[in-house]
Amino acid sequence: MPHKNQHIVLIGAGNLATQLGLALYEQGYSIVQVYSRTIAAAQTLASQIKATATDNLAQLMPTANLYIYAIKDDALPEVINKVTIDYGIHVHTSGSVPMAVFEKKRTNFGVFYPLQTFKKEKRVDFQQIPIFLEASNKQTFDNLNDITKTISENVHNSTSEDRQTLHLSAVFACNFTNHFYAIAGEVLKSTNLPFAVLLPLIREGVNKLETLTPKEAQTGPAVRNDQNIINNHLKLLKAYPEWQEIYQQITKNIQNYHNTKNE
Repeated sequence: MPHKNQHIVLIGAGNLATQLGLALYEQGYSIVQVYSRTIAAAQTLASQIKATATDNLAQLMPTANLYIYAIKDDALPEVINKVTIDYGIHVHTSGSVPMAVFEKKRTNFGVFYPLQTFKKEKRVDFQQIPIFLEASNKQTFDNLNDITKTISENVHNSTSEDRQTLHLSAVFACNFTNHFYAIAGEVLKSTNLPFAVLLPLIREGVNKLETLTPKEAQTGPAVRNDQNIINNHLKLLKAYPEWQEIYQQITKNIQNYHNTKNE
């Protein structure tokens, strides 16, 4: 299918839908319609990609080639049920929802899961993003694969089970890590130093993973079993019992993982 002739409907206008819509539009795809529960959100994205906007699922274009459901996981079953169109290919973008959510409701369906964190305001380079595909049949997979390879150099075939495990891994690698950055910033406030002083450390920690495994890259008082420093840190966290508990649990987990607790 010549990709520039494809008509695509975006169901969703949030962080991922925005970045994906822009990436597809810039590759020459025709995004004909954007749906959102709030018409203002749909109009904001639609205006950037020359699409029409709607907040009514009953008004979706019935003959698009591809329908992309880029919405919250818990909204997928309800929205899929409300969309009665069986024309074209229907895909969702979730890492944790099985492809089977479409079964008995669509003929040609699949999953388009980009492994990245997205914000509307920050453009991303889709060419570098790993994208994991699954489809209900070979022709649907081939069509999805052809489209996906125009926006990313990093495309993979993945089952629903593997994708759920991948999503879990990503939560540890990204979401939990970001929360630790938030705690670090709060702890730092008492010094009047900006969070930016931590950025070189954060960058180096990530860069090391290009050549070392996470286990090899681990440093700090926990892996060294430096109990004096650990105790001092716990005292500094006395006013923050939740963070103190997190510190203790992570320290214990690092030591158990590296078998250093009793060395």
